[in-house]
Amino acid sequence: MQQSPASSVAPTTSLYAAILDMDATELDAFRNRLRRRHGREELLEQLRACAERLGASPTMREFAEDTQATIHPQTVVDHFGSWNAAKREAGLMPRRRATREELLEALRALGEELGRRPSTKDIEQARGRVPSRGVYAKAFGSMREALRLAGFDSPSKDERLARAVDHGAAFLLRTGRLPSFRDWERIRGGRDEIMTAWQLYRAFEQLGGAWSAFQFAVDERARALREDAILVAA
Repeated sequence: MQQSPASSVAPTTSLYAAILDMDATELDAFRNRLRRRHGREELLEQLRACAERLGASPTMREFAEDTQATIHPQTVVDHFGSWNAAKREAGLMPRRRATREELLEALRALGEELGRRPSTKDIEQARGRVPSRGVYAKAFGSMREALRLAGFDSPSKDERLARAVDHGAAFLLRTGRLPSFRDWERIRGGRDEIMTAWQLYRAFEQLGGAWSAFQFAVDERARALREDAILVAA
């Protein structure tokens, strides 16, 4: 039986070898045509949106599995050179272990965005762009120490307690009434440098009647401030 020409001619090279031998210039041109289908900002927005939905900086697999993402992660890599390079440009923290300086820089960037010292709530809401409190505690020993090294005012427990008493005294002098436990969060205004109501409760609970003990400290501080004001006026 006579063989057909197609079956009688053996291939001169394997498909794998042919792929490895493909023209690099033509491959780059092809990739450039693919890149033009998506703008850089569109890719960055998709990364940020995925991080928002995930509550963390996405891995390539997580991005690929996000049903609301319409771009393949390899497209992102082709545009930016690497997955982590794209995430950095998007303002997201790479999921590999960040250096201490990268962790501090993330805090500084968040503080610059907020125009103030970031609170623990701010840090939780910025997940994806800023690592969790646990990451900072592991790297620096505490969130307070990380904030201090990032250049933010980071008072000690005693300093926060003193500021809470001063804040309560200012409220008493302004309104004529002692701060209540229920009203304290509103009075405190979400400022991390001042103790929360429950932190104050724990600080004074060994005295029994914790909140009244705090109110007593506030009253004494207000009294001292009044006396100082009278002396200055005299």
